[in-house]
Amino acid sequence: MAQTEYRIYVVELSKRVFTENRKFREANPQFNGVLECLYVGMTSKTPKERFLQHKTGHRNKKGYKISANIVEKYGSYLRPSLYNHIDPITTRAEALKMEEALALELRRQRYAVWFN
Repeated sequence: MAQTEYRIYVVELSKRVFTENRKFREANPQFNGVLECLYVGMTSKTPKERFLQHKTGHRNKKGYKISANIVEKYGSYLRPSLYNHIDPITTRAEALKMEEALALELRRQRYAVWFN
């Protein structure tokens, strides 16, 4: 059986998320409104497949919603230039670490970022 590979991806969010979502605003005090609002995630699918799951409110076989509400409501499109440099990762734990590292790096660059 082939080993699962995880990919990090970035979705640009509508700037409405900053004005309409208190938790998002509180998580991004560094944001000055110049750069974009972003969502950073990781997936075992392609970034395109995962983005489509988010936008359609995808549920798993048990009926649990597995899409991020913030992307479903505010997601505009993928931003490959912000993640294409990251190679696929072979463990979920490492992928979660990379997701957080990228999100925090983008915040340092003054983007407004949400990640899980």
